Amino acid sequence: QVQLVESGGGLVQAGGSLRLSCAASGRTSSTYAMGWFRQAPGKERAFVGAISWSGSSTSYADSVKGRFTISRDNAKNTGYLQMNSLKPEDTAVYYCAARYGSTLYSSHRLYDYWGQGTQVTVSS
Repeated sequence: QVQLVESGGGLVQAGGSLRLSCAASGRTSSTYAMGWFRQAPGKERAFVGAISWSGSSTSYADSVKGRFTISRDNAKNTGYLQMNSLKPEDTAVYYCAARYGSTLYSSHRLYDYWGQGTQVTVSS
């Protein structure tokens, strides 16, 4: 199993930036893809992006392309979500998730392990 802990959320003004981290522990020596999702009040959990084990493959939701960047440092067992040009509509609880294997998925139902989430609030 993999345990995940997010950090780095907070309050930021529109146009600002935040970097979220996702620290993994447990069975991290096996190949796993990492996904990022977000959930706003009253809405379903939505795909933000995902990254392969090697970092060579990434996928992003259209709503964040060009503004958000996902990366990972396997030596530190940590994934990152760099968020730039933030908008009020980016306000949500952000979650990282993991799934063993190399395929990237955009459906939250296909990820097996989840962090507790971190709140991101973007003020206008």
